[in-house]
Amino acid sequence: MQDGFCEPAYGVRSLGDLVPAAAHALGSPLGPAPSGLLLPGAASYVIFLIDGLGARLLERHAHVAPYLSSLLAGSSPATAGVPSTTSTSLTSLGTGLTPGAHGLVGFTTRIPGTDELLNALIWDHDVEPTQWQPHTTAFSSLQAAGVRVTVVNKREFDGSGLTVAAHRGADYVGVDRVGERIAAVVAASRPDPRQPALTYVYDGDLDWTGHRWGVASSQWLQQLAMIDHEAEQLREALPADRRLVVVADHGMVDVPDGSRIDVSSDDELRSGVAIVGGEARFRHLYCTGGAVPDVVATWRERIGDRAEVLTRAEAIGRGWFGVVDPSVLPRIGDVIVACRGDFAVLSTDGFPYETRLIGMHGSLTPDEMLIPVLLD
Repeated sequence: MQDGFCEPAYGVRSLGDLVPAAAHALGSPLGPAPSGLLLPGAASYVIFLIDGLGARLLERHAHVAPYLSSLLAGSSPATAGVPSTTSTSLTSLGTGLTPGAHGLVGFTTRIPGTDELLNALIWDHDVEPTQWQPHTTAFSSLQAAGVRVTVVNKREFDGSGLTVAAHRGADYVGVDRVGERIAAVVAASRPDPRQPALTYVYDGDLDWTGHRWGVASSQWLQQLAMIDHEAEQLREALPADRRLVVVADHGMVDVPDGSRIDVSSDDELRSGVAIVGGEARFRHLYCTGGAVPDVVATWRERIGDRAEVLTRAEAIGRGWFGVVDPSVLPRIGDVIVACRGDFAVLSTDGFPYETRLIGMHGSLTPDEMLIPVLLD
């Protein structure tokens, strides 16, 4: 914790350390074991990632999720990377790298040399994912080491830019329904005496519900109950010799109308800013030439303690992105705005849908950064 923010625990206990920890547990280490994330040995591991299930949200609503909350005893949360957003987190998990290394440093980031943004979830067909993220993934390294690695996810994500950048090297099984998903995981995770197995499975429904209705809504609580039942069904379907780890990519906070500003209608905040990227809780501001000092001063004065406003160098110096590859530097905003509390910076010109969101994430508050690591 620093000034109310939860700093990422890269190399110790972050989401990017999970696959390296599982590799050690499977007997096929990819490097040194993460010092704060040790898993017991097994021939088969299943990683179930529930999008949007922050550790604090699960603790707060434990009564709604009896199975998942039963695994909290004796567990400690890990951290997401920065920003606490899906594209960054899923790439950290699949590559075992920090955001500054793998290069997916935001939901939307500037394509260097252009005035365009890459939306890392939708992707841009003109951007080659293996060039944007050129490093060998942890999934690929495990496959090469003799571990059978399988991704179980929606059919529409097979071959997407994010999947290629984050999870290439694994076998892909496309499924769209819970029953299909559980059956596919059981089949894929079957260990062989000569070949251990790592299976990754993803569910994004809780995150969608939180964005649309908020994490204080009855809709979100009902969805949490359904996810809890799915996780319990998965555990019951898996033989006892296969270990299940339930994690998340980030948490979420609800942002009321009174805690929002819209930079699109604020000439003072737009002055010196050429492109607004990132997302509402974690903005990348790309500035016109020489405008960075003025933009920082204006934003700090206007925003006050509702957000941390840092230059690119200051954010990197805080270790938010880990060690940053030189090719990744221009993707990071000249100025970073990381929101505190329930504050958000909307940009309705570029992201009109943000006005319809209630739950948001991306910043470094504990509700967003802390993720569960539940072993069964």
